[in-house]
Amino acid sequence: MSKTAEILINGQPCSLQAVAPRTMLGDYVRDHLHLTGTHLGCEHGICGACTVSIDGQAARSCITLAHACAGADVTTIEGFDDDECMAQLRQAFTEEHALQCGYCTPGVLVAARDLVLRHPDADEKKVRLEMSGNLCRCTGYVGIVKAVMRVLAQRKESGIAATAHSAARLGPVGAHALPAEQAVQPSVAATSPGKTAAPGKTVVPQASQAAPAASIGQADTGPLIHIEQEFRVDFPPELVLEWFTRLEQVAQCLPGLRLTEPPQGQHLKILMQVRLGPILAEFDGAADVLQEPATQSGRIQGHAVDRRSGTRAVGDIRYRLIAQDNGTATLIALDLGYSLAGPLAQFSRGAIAKDIARKLTEAFAQNLRARLSGAGSGDASVVTELNAFGLVWSVIVSRIRGLFGTKKET
Repeated sequence: MSKTAEILINGQPCSLQAVAPRTMLGDYVRDHLHLTGTHLGCEHGICGACTVSIDGQAARSCITLAHACAGADVTTIEGFDDDECMAQLRQAFTEEHALQCGYCTPGVLVAARDLVLRHPDADEKKVRLEMSGNLCRCTGYVGIVKAVMRVLAQRKESGIAATAHSAARLGPVGAHALPAEQAVQPSVAATSPGKTAAPGKTVVPQASQAAPAASIGQADTGPLIHIEQEFRVDFPPELVLEWFTRLEQVAQCLPGLRLTEPPQGQHLKILMQVRLGPILAEFDGAADVLQEPATQSGRIQGHAVDRRSGTRAVGDIRYRLIAQDNGTATLIALDLGYSLAGPLAQFSRGAIAKDIARKLTEAFAQNLRARLSGAGSGDASVVTELNAFGLVWSVIVSRIRGLFGTKKET
């Protein structure tokens, strides 16, 4: 239970005393306060239908615990009745036919208001990018984009400036800044020459700005989602460990990854291409490698930013080699830690992410076996492209097959 069992909803103090700790904010405002303007769709934080404002920032209420918002100022769609910007958006949505069934509309309006206030000079490309986190099955987004562009033009003509977010405490949105005295910079963080990071703000540089990191063992990358995987290769641990020191060849084993510059010691500059259906994401970043021959283990820490969407990624991979069959084979145990922030972050959620990680591990293992056997890049057994859309589809198909297979056995 929260220390302050009270929350401000649309300007009115509301008690959390009788609310179960596991209750999500979306369920709280709908079931306890009967504010049904907030709609629940996927309930996984992906579709955006449940978007509300928490301390002035757009947030998914379906994955935010109500008690995590204790002491916060929450505004649902009902709380924007007298808001000037929201009134402009509602009028524009009507005139541009930006809604049909209306189920996604409350969340779209809250997200659009957040966009208009933060980016008064946004162009159509920026609008489409910012609104990509809200899914609509009806409109095709043309009307939505036109409506937002109309409001942006109106406010620009009136000379209304951007509304900056205050440096709020660490809170349920997850984007709030830590107080300066609590800020912790990971070893891979760097700032551009002449620029200083905002208090408590982690700066993830482009690959061209990255500086060699400190020893990876000295700092952690922060809270990550961890997935454990393992696979076997029919080669002795000594050979596998020696091969892992060839950083360029190791990079070639991960589909879609390439080095943009020759390795500088244990520091790498990388480009990771991931195809998401018609979208090609290109993560530009850097990685540092720490190898411990005595324990036949190692660690790779990296960070990257997608050139198009601005999605930020942080990764921490730890591996350990375990001898098998009297040292003639090797079991490679992996601990994959990752974190995504931005428009593509939905691909990191849920059990489906574990299935995708398993598929990626299988592709890496296949490439590793091929390389250890002396196969070249043109060999048919080498996987060269990372198609996350295809991986997701294969995971869905396998799960459907598993479901029907289970039914047949019972």
